[in-house]
Amino acid sequence: MLALLAVGGLRLALPESLSIGPRWLVLLLVAVLIIPTVWARKRGNDRLNQILGYLLAAIVTSDMIWSLGLLVAALPSHRESPLDLLRSAAALWFTNILVFASWYWRLDAGGPRARELRGVHTDGAFLFPQMTLNPLSKKEMGEEYWSPDFIDYLFVAFNVSTAFSPTDTPVLSRWPKLLMMTQSLISLATLALLAARAINIL
Repeated sequence: MLALLAVGGLRLALPESLSIGPRWLVLLLVAVLIIPTVWARKRGNDRLNQILGYLLAAIVTSDMIWSLGLLVAALPSHRESPLDLLRSAAALWFTNILVFASWYWRLDAGGPRARELRGVHTDGAFLFPQMTLNPLSKKEMGEEYWSPDFIDYLFVAFNVSTAFSPTDTPVLSRWPKLLMMTQSLISLATLALLAARAINIL
């Protein structure tokens, strides 16, 4: 939830011309939807919590892609100043990491609630290093009940946006491969196209 609030906050760094409606709109939508999401979680309504979580992630994903499209379209017209381009590129790059980390966290192995109920993570779309340890090593390291948290998926998303690969965490399923290709394309467009253009005209 904090990651999606951060996404809404990062949107405030974008010029008005690169967003749908006022810059604070996504932050407001996220803040409003978090209330019933937390309520559903506390009441044990896992299905409603999951649906609202998907809705939140879909809203910030759509907004990010739309803003990136507007920014790329604005490049030839030179409507945005170099400083605005750099600030927008940085905001979209960080948003890209947080948005896809949220998707990986929500979709892997049935989602956070399903992983929590299982107690220990042994199977999923990602092969985390802790999953490859033998039982004795896990016990010695205190990792016998290890399960990935949001920070693990954030690390994967950060690596995909910077190194264009998951580095230490192999991908086992097709859906995260498609998401990672999309994330890499967005990162490449943001870093190579926008940041390079802004630096070139400084």
